[in-house]
Amino acid sequence: MTDDRRIMLVYNANGGLFSMLSDAVHKVVSPQTYPCSLCAITYGPVSMHGRWRRFLKGRGETVSFHHKDDWARDYPAVDAPLPAIFVTQEGSQPSVLVGADELDACTGLDPLMALVDERLSRS
Repeated sequence: MTDDRRIMLVYNANGGLFSMLSDAVHKVVSPQTYPCSLCAITYGPVSMHGRWRRFLKGRGETVSFHHKDDWARDYPAVDAPLPAIFVTQEGSQPSVLVGADELDACTGLDPLMALVDERLSRS
């Protein structure tokens, strides 16, 4: 781990109360059509899974959370399909750590945590 390394989780959902409420309903009513696999894996109906929260905290890197609207505003030069998990070092552009296709194929928290651990150990 490097002190200035940051993990950036970017959800394929807009921020805001209305979006969060409609996303929660969508995940329950029609989970197969929900467009954010990162959210579907790491959140229950309304809050982040405790195991995922503890995993991120235990890694030691700074972690930030973004929705697609604030991500596009704050990082317009970073063009990658969402959702995605990015990694960056101070002063560098974020690069994809786990891409949208990989998140879409992920079957749960355990495989996601293993993938993040493996990728971060190489970066």
